Amino acid sequence: MIRVLANDGIAPNGKKALEDAGYEVVTTHIPQDELMTKLNDFDVIIVRSATKVRKELIDASPNLRVICRGGVGIDNIDHEYAKSKGIPTYNTPAASSASVAELVFAHFFSLSRDVQRSNFELRQPDGDFKSLKKAYAKGQQLRGRTLGILGFGRIGIEAARMGLGLGMTILPVDPHKESEDVVLDLMGQKVTVNVPVVTMEKMLAEADYITIHVPGGNLIGADELAKMKDGVVLANTSRGGVINEDALLAALQSGKVRGAALDVFVGEPSPRRELLENPKISVTPHIGAATGEAQYNIGTELAEKIIGHFG
Repeated sequence: MIRVLANDGIAPNGKKALEDAGYEVVTTHIPQDELMTKLNDFDVIIVRSATKVRKELIDASPNLRVICRGGVGIDNIDHEYAKSKGIPTYNTPAASSASVAELVFAHFFSLSRDVQRSNFELRQPDGDFKSLKKAYAKGQQLRGRTLGILGFGRIGIEAARMGLGLGMTILPVDPHKESEDVVLDLMGQKVTVNVPVVTMEKMLAEADYITIHVPGGNLIGADELAKMKDGVVLANTSRGGVINEDALLAALQSGKVRGAALDVFVGEPSPRRELLENPKISVTPHIGAATGEAQYNIGTELAEKIIGHFG
């Protein structure tokens, strides 16, 4: 019997599908430091972002045959080394795209209308309704604005779809594409919009909002921030460190950046206090894919890939 360790969990539908196919699925979490001696009891490990599958763990688990990542990024897995040992890595790039893109726009709306600040301040005992109404009377609409998208894969395309629905101009950046057909479903009618990819320079100079969907890297630093429009709003739901945190804090302080949305951080699970306490930053604890719909899709996709591998 194939034994599967879902160390960071799996949705009930995915677990059931595997068990119906004759697999044993263990969902009891094994701490990282115990995996070196316990992972070898399993044929498959399923992880999210918490569990790391590095070279040393792979070497200590000769019975391991498949590594699965419930999500998009696989930077917590030494997947090239695993491949060299004949162990494939499967992820679920399509399952959570809409959920991540919706979180981006939740942050964008909040920052554009100062929802995250006024919601907190109005609840305080000394929260004065009239003064807060005046303080937060300079909101802005997303309609008619320009959305820059860094990384035009599945999540970036979902962000473009939502932006087009809001009446935004879309400026995606992706070194591997020239354009992308984005399909809108308008009351049951399918409308296809071809969105051309632009240069990084053009996107930085013209975007009012920028959302980042790349697997990693240090892409936005002081130089890139300086090229952006004054009052730009940024969102990072990809990987911590894609936006240099020191440069971001400086740009928020100067007013160059109106607001920033961070779902990911360099120091996870202990982000810098300067980020968490900055009133111009809207924060969430890495919950881009944390919807029931996304988890269901991830469970389905994981089960399909594991069953497809073993039969």
